Amino acid sequence: MEITEHIDALRLEGTRLAEAAARTELSAPVPTCPEWRLTDLLRHIGSVHRWAAAIPSQGLRARPDEADAQATVGPMPSDAALLDWYREGHAALVDVLTAAPADLECWTFLPSPRPLAFWARRQAHETSIHRHDADAAGTPGPVVDTALALDGIDELVSGFMTRSRSALRSDRPRTLQVRATDGAGSWRLTITQEPPVVTTGESSEPADLTLTGPAHELYPLLWNRLSAEQATETKVIGDQDLLGLWSDAAAVRWS
Repeated sequence: MEITEHIDALRLEGTRLAEAAARTELSAPVPTCPEWRLTDLLRHIGSVHRWAAAIPSQGLRARPDEADAQATVGPMPSDAALLDWYREGHAALVDVLTAAPADLECWTFLPSPRPLAFWARRQAHETSIHRHDADAAGTPGPVVDTALALDGIDELVSGFMTRSRSALRSDRPRTLQVRATDGAGSWRLTITQEPPVVTTGESSEPADLTLTGPAHELYPLLWNRLSAEQATETKVIGDQDLLGLWSDAAAVRWS
């Protein structure tokens, strides 16, 4: 996906998140984030949007420390003002990324051809996944666009999971094949005691576990927002324990 496509996705998914929150009681629990209510979700994503906007807008070359991050986010709003506060932060982030120069230099935390490409992509998926959470707290919304879903799977498996800090490890080598049926997307993860190794494209070698389904299901499934039982269009073939390992270990933090 291009930078402009990621920004468009961020704009759309952020709007959908606000719409989901507006039609749901703010005290509603978020089943996909069991410790949260909708108020917690809005405060989280509103904070992330402000934090993420500050880095490219100020050209920061290092991750903001805790004090700077808190100053950027500012005081938390009341519940009555929460949805407007979220909308303001989302709009400001879209504006920052839209106005940023192509040769922007700033801190990032995953490989990317350019910092602007990184932040547009990361915030598109941060927002899209949390839009799924907001839907889960109330009523389902539209499924995510196939291109965005494929891109989000790739960011997760080829980016987050291959970092040295990734917790996805196994005492014995195990393989996971992810295959999207509605787009050119196939990933093979080899999981050992070292960071996982990912190859893209089809493989003739059998895998310990193969997940085959539409991108719009694989995306939330791999981001641990959808259970295998809920993913009714996805075939799960092989070692079910590996799916449990993924659920336990494939966690993503802010950076």
